[in-house]
Amino acid sequence: MLSFLVKRILATVPVLLIVAVLVFLLLRLTPGDPATIIAGDAASPENVAKIRENLGLSKPLLVQFGIWFGNLMAGDLGESYFFKMKVSTLIGQRIEPTLALSFCTIVIAVLVAVPLGVIAAWKQGGWLDRALMGFSVMGFSVPVFVLGYLLIWLVSLKLALLPVQGYQRIADGFGPFIRHLILPSITLSVIYIALIARVTRAAVQDVLSEDYIRTARAKGLPEVRVLVGHALANAAVPILTVIGIGIALLIGGVVVTESVYGIPGLGRLTVDAVLARDFPTIQGVILFFSFVYVLINLLVDLSYLVFDPRIRY
Repeated sequence: MLSFLVKRILATVPVLLIVAVLVFLLLRLTPGDPATIIAGDAASPENVAKIRENLGLSKPLLVQFGIWFGNLMAGDLGESYFFKMKVSTLIGQRIEPTLALSFCTIVIAVLVAVPLGVIAAWKQGGWLDRALMGFSVMGFSVPVFVLGYLLIWLVSLKLALLPVQGYQRIADGFGPFIRHLILPSITLSVIYIALIARVTRAAVQDVLSEDYIRTARAKGLPEVRVLVGHALANAAVPILTVIGIGIALLIGGVVVTESVYGIPGLGRLTVDAVLARDFPTIQGVILFFSFVYVLINLLVDLSYLVFDPRIRY
């Protein structure tokens, strides 16, 4: 397993390098000039040219890449054009809201979806099974921002139960912290509940037809123990896989959700950086998300060993 771990870690290096090169080229080849946005609409061409010179955007593309890549190898993500600070510092300031939102979303999704999927497989063809399938279709069909605005209108504006927007750091108190996270987490978790529940249902349903399940029931084991200790445990690999995929897909959902709820996290930072054509910030955030994606895939692969000892790397 150690050799597998080393190989996977080394394999992340070329992946991140390819992502870095592609992001650098795509940003600079697409229309839009950061110098024009920074200078403003009333700026003269001379002022725009001066800003481009100060930012290093007037240099040849290959020279720009060489400077940026050299700094990247030294651990320097550069300085934001728009926010006027180091990109690494900017990411450090914005990472807490995104991690908190992502963690709460996954916890809600797993705690709700896995039991629903197991019960739906157990009661296959029943009303709960049909209701789960209907909820899954709705979860995949309704866009995140639509659900977000509906929940804001109902829960925050009509019922006045939770804050409309904003974020409170956990250091300022757990109560305000969790109150500001409930609605965004529920909004973002709906699609993942639908995804995880459907996969859990299918995986557990396949396992329930196995001979060892009939043997366990014939021994008189309680049904809960059969479902959890035998069926769910042996269906864990595909469920873990889809949970890992769901965590990776959170990147796109976080961008939309943080914008809807005014959460100052990495998703909102990405939107602001794209609108400002802030090349260093966009590159830094995408590289960070890419690293997290690779790390999650690695952890999911390693978790297979815990739930299925037959797997060997």
